[in-house]
Amino acid sequence: MTSTPSEAGFQSPLQSDSESTTSIPQSAARRVAPRLSLPYRRSNASVASLFASTSSAQHSPTASGTSTPPAGVVNASVFSPPATRLANALNSPTTAAQPDEARQLVLRAFAPRVSVLASDDCQELLRHKGINGGLLELLRPFGEKVAGRVVVRDSTGASRPWDDFGIRFTGVSDGLEAPRLDPNPSDLPEYRPARLRTGGDVEQIDELVARHLKYAQDQPPAGDDYFSGPEIKPHPSRLTPFYTLYLRRLLSGIPVTSHETFSHPVALVIAISSRNPAPIDELRTLYANSNTGQHKPPPYVNNEFLRYYVLIHDEDHDDITKSTALYEQMKRHFGLHCHLLRLRSNECLPSDDDSMRLPTCEWLSAGEELGEIATRESSEVDDDPTPYIFESDAAAIRAFVREMVTQSVVPGMERLSALWNNEVASRRRGIAGKIGLVSKRFTFGFSSRGSSTGIGGSNSNYDALQGFYKPDTPEAVLRKLADYAFMLRDFKLAQSTYDLLCTDYKNDKAWRHYAGANEMAAITALLAAPVVSSRVRVDSLDQLLETAYYSYLTRCSAPYSALRTLILSTELLRLRGGSALDDSARWATRILEDRLVPQTGHALLLERIASCYSSRRGHGTLKSGARARKAAFFHVLAAESWVVLGMNRQADTNLVAATSLYTSRKQMLEKGEKAYSTFKPLSAFQHLETFLQDLGQRVEDSRPNTADDGAEQGNQDTEPAEADVETIQEPTRTLGHARTLSTAGVAAGIPPVTSGLDPLGVAVVGGSPTLDRPDPKNDGFE
Repeated sequence: MTSTPSEAGFQSPLQSDSESTTSIPQSAARRVAPRLSLPYRRSNASVASLFASTSSAQHSPTASGTSTPPAGVVNASVFSPPATRLANALNSPTTAAQPDEARQLVLRAFAPRVSVLASDDCQELLRHKGINGGLLELLRPFGEKVAGRVVVRDSTGASRPWDDFGIRFTGVSDGLEAPRLDPNPSDLPEYRPARLRTGGDVEQIDELVARHLKYAQDQPPAGDDYFSGPEIKPHPSRLTPFYTLYLRRLLSGIPVTSHETFSHPVALVIAISSRNPAPIDELRTLYANSNTGQHKPPPYVNNEFLRYYVLIHDEDHDDITKSTALYEQMKRHFGLHCHLLRLRSNECLPSDDDSMRLPTCEWLSAGEELGEIATRESSEVDDDPTPYIFESDAAAIRAFVREMVTQSVVPGMERLSALWNNEVASRRRGIAGKIGLVSKRFTFGFSSRGSSTGIGGSNSNYDALQGFYKPDTPEAVLRKLADYAFMLRDFKLAQSTYDLLCTDYKNDKAWRHYAGANEMAAITALLAAPVVSSRVRVDSLDQLLETAYYSYLTRCSAPYSALRTLILSTELLRLRGGSALDDSARWATRILEDRLVPQTGHALLLERIASCYSSRRGHGTLKSGARARKAAFFHVLAAESWVVLGMNRQADTNLVAATSLYTSRKQMLEKGEKAYSTFKPLSAFQHLETFLQDLGQRVEDSRPNTADDGAEQGNQDTEPAEADVETIQEPTRTLGHARTLSTAGVAAGIPPVTSGLDPLGVAVVGGSPTLDRPDPKNDGFE
């Protein structure tokens, strides 16, 4: 093993005397035992493409084109001048998505939703083409990023080009069902793709990231592997591939709810094919179904959104002259929001000259990806089932998506935003609106005293029984205006509108709406103002976040929304640097304290807290404001969490990082400078040294023995049988805690949570641990 801490400067127990403290030992590449909660499945070559985003260093943030803030401008705190260069970079419309991957994820996650409704003949044409999912499966990958720049005009009339603008193609029923359904013992629920495409299930997200971690650690070491790449110690501000996946799946498939309109459709694509015998009548029938028929949205969704009509022409079998004449007839009947999409109906084979694989969707829900993994692992065919399409079809789809977004969707959203801002928001901001609000509050207060429910009054537009505002009420229109402005990245208009809504929702006691308005007001403020003073954060942002979090968790019992609020705020605060890094770590610790995430998310957040403290740089000779020891402490907690989960390579990475931080601090102490004379050396904390050595030994002992190890052990003197390598078995799935040094001790004190891999929602999922919360009716919180 290693030498004593006094001789080797507290070296990691996993390293030899000749190894550096910043390099991971070669033993980290050994395979680890599979997790008990993840049953072993046969190896299938087609599954590798599903894990490519986390198993290869080429997909990590270091190679994805995103850059990190420069070294000299991150620390905007009381110890350094403001980060003006970072502020200019974040305010720039063409580079706002580039300084940090977390900001880019937030901007891309809240994209406009466009529903897809196709006729039977259109779906049959695409199935004959080899696209089993129909038109939605064909369009989804091309809508996530529109080709070229998209110019958006804000409320002041200024035009801003965006390089990463995109939309989300969804089904007409997506987001309406829960991601998991409790089955009836006599009748199991049927397979429904719409339910798989619904996100918001934290257990599924945790299970998916665990599958990616297991796959990455089971692979042999390679040059492009994340764990074996050339840059072992990444920049603290960069996201790991697994945390990036966690964020993306947390923001994918946002359920359709009444308190926010991000998942409500802004447009509907109504498509038919040139094979249809009565095309105009079919388009009218589809429109009626989307307006008043079986595909009518819920009553809290505004049904007056854009309808975009698409005629799919069969290039292989139909006459383009007839299709062109039909297209002109469609424009005369339905207006200019029409498009002629020319596709080949023959199935594309890999051997064709202009063939290409259908691109993979980045914003899949966790249940959808888990279902795809389970399907491929159970398949006897090792070939990748992703269909092929022709290059000409891909070019036609890209042109269609760009034309629809730039000529119909974005201009329509801009027009509605300007209309609602002038007719509703302006009156609400004026003197007459404020007088009306005061009158409404007094009238509401007197009328609610005699109300048996406590929520009522003739002046309130909130339907307390159904829990939503009708789409034509001013409160619903203002929320739609704010969400439209946010999706168009007009953050100033969005922030001012969210601030208006907070007062209205609080007066009406619409707590879920009130929590959503506070959540987006805080996130929008962080996106709109890159440099925020500490006083503003304490007086404004902290209050918004605390109110949103409390209302979501206590009044509404919405843990997913509470988790989304704190994680997004954590990442956006981390961008500010300086004292904001402490706030970022504090909110992330709040997630662990309230046990909002299972085991894998718990370990990932511990790593993220450590990276927040590592990014905090000191100033001057005293290194005032640095948080090196806190960063090392949370790296130790993360390492032990990964050991409990059996993720030894992740544990190696965190243990080496903690050892490096402690060692560098000890080297400063050994210089004998007076500036550091007030700090205790690490050798004074003997229990911590012993714990780190034991933790390193646990990581080493938990590895499965290989043939080489057996040969080496045969030539050496062995210890007694009692000292042989012990097997660390994974405990029952539990939730960890942040304020205890030993995760194993925490796991023993927290009631277990039973969960399993259930991507289709057929098996019953065990309940999450309930928190002892006060009665929301008598909380006394205003």
